[in-house]
Amino acid sequence: MGMTEAEKKYKNWIIVLSIVIPLAVAILFGVNLRKMGFDVQPLTFLPPIYASINGVTAILLVAAISAVKRGNAKLHERLIKVCMACSVAFLVMYVAYHMTSDSTPYGGEGWIRPVYFFILITHIVLSIVIIPFVLFTFVRGIAGAYERHKKLARITYPMWLYVAVTGVVVYLMISPYYGS
Repeated sequence: MGMTEAEKKYKNWIIVLSIVIPLAVAILFGVNLRKMGFDVQPLTFLPPIYASINGVTAILLVAAISAVKRGNAKLHERLIKVCMACSVAFLVMYVAYHMTSDSTPYGGEGWIRPVYFFILITHIVLSIVIIPFVLFTFVRGIAGAYERHKKLARITYPMWLYVAVTGVVVYLMISPYYGS
């Protein structure tokens, strides 16, 4: 079975967003407004908030899968929409924090250091890879292409859950070094 009209309609937008979002984040990550002379307060209160949003996303993803397995597709759709909104909120806060604050170096030593960097790197890579997966999976669902949605969701769900959970883990591992 081929692409639905909705998939065809949104395909180019999904491709563009899948490229533009990571590029914009990478560019903005390198912009520090304070170092550029702007009088802005560092948004140091944001990391626990956006880490919590990652935790909420993980919980809601599990709830969304549970809802669809119980036959409640409408609740599933609503929860996925909230997860997508949480992901956007996380991204905005993450970029805002890094545009106003100095990056915090990880201070852990010994065996935990490579563990931290493995988790961080896989988190970052999958957070980029997941963008088109989430968007195509979502479009297939709202377009009524349920078998194709389900097939792609089997790949999307564990990746998205991993990104959400490791976002919390990365925060917990680096949080002792904030302000050091």
